[in-house]
Amino acid sequence: MKHVNRLWKMALPLVLLCPIAQAQRTSWGDPDLQGSWSNATLTPLQRPAELGDKAFFTPEEAAAWVRRTVRAASADLRIEEDLESGEVGSYNDAWMDRGNSIVPTLRTSLIVEPETGRVPAFTPTAQRQHEQNLEYTQMHPADTPADRFLTERCIVFGGGAAPMLPEPYNNNYYIVQTPEYVTIMAELNHEVRIIPIDGRPHFPDDVRQWVGDSRGHWEGDTLVVETRNQQPSRFFYGVQMLNSVMSESFRVVERFTRTAPDQIRYQATVEDPEVFVQPWTIEYFMHPQDGEIVEFACHEGNYGLRGLLTAAREEERQAAQSAGEGE
Repeated sequence: MKHVNRLWKMALPLVLLCPIAQAQRTSWGDPDLQGSWSNATLTPLQRPAELGDKAFFTPEEAAAWVRRTVRAASADLRIEEDLESGEVGSYNDAWMDRGNSIVPTLRTSLIVEPETGRVPAFTPTAQRQHEQNLEYTQMHPADTPADRFLTERCIVFGGGAAPMLPEPYNNNYYIVQTPEYVTIMAELNHEVRIIPIDGRPHFPDDVRQWVGDSRGHWEGDTLVVETRNQQPSRFFYGVQMLNSVMSESFRVVERFTRTAPDQIRYQATVEDPEVFVQPWTIEYFMHPQDGEIVEFACHEGNYGLRGLLTAAREEERQAAQSAGEGE
């Protein structure tokens, strides 16, 4: 049985990675990626340390992982604990959209390269910058709005830019194609990436955008998208990788392949030689999403950010008052 399972695990990824023989095509002949898709998955970005060098689950292990993950992530199970401790709690599970399964290859992480399944180490310079970022964040958590995460400021989320990382909710995308463009709208914070595929050059290096400057082309049945010129930010990667380091050399190459009528294989390679000692690549599979993409209004009026900064000023006032009374 172990031998059969081993062969099965070897064969399944090969099946999933091969484009379908008769790919759905647009009226002008390009592979058709259009429609509503979801990348919700319970597979973690990085392989959990306790799994060591285990790159794939068996089906039984995958089922057990899903059960444990769903239970551990359930905010509903912590409601009473939050009430007793005075915490305000979080969104309950009705608002979440983490998916109910792992990737069909049964990998233990979205990261497929390097083989560790984890983000590579920082360069020495980036490591020092990372430590400085952590120290500054601890000392200055909310001096100004710029000290807060891009998500809290409703600027950009992990799914709206390259690489498109799954989030805890609203993991939906809408793709539209023309002969000259591919447009990807992310439901979470409604970023829209308009990607020319007509061969035009990238913007000059001094033109920076939060979602970067994407240019695409077809390699066979695979859409290849290169993104440069993203605005460097230590808060870029979204909820899965807070307090990151990012340089102006940051570059992402994405690959979209329609591998089945109900599946798009998504791969993205991150390169930032000033930050990481080597590139790293993620892979997951998008599946059709029923229903329409809805408006994600984030903080209408951004009351949450105003309340957070107001609370920080109040904490500072109380600390100053206590210090004065202690003199």
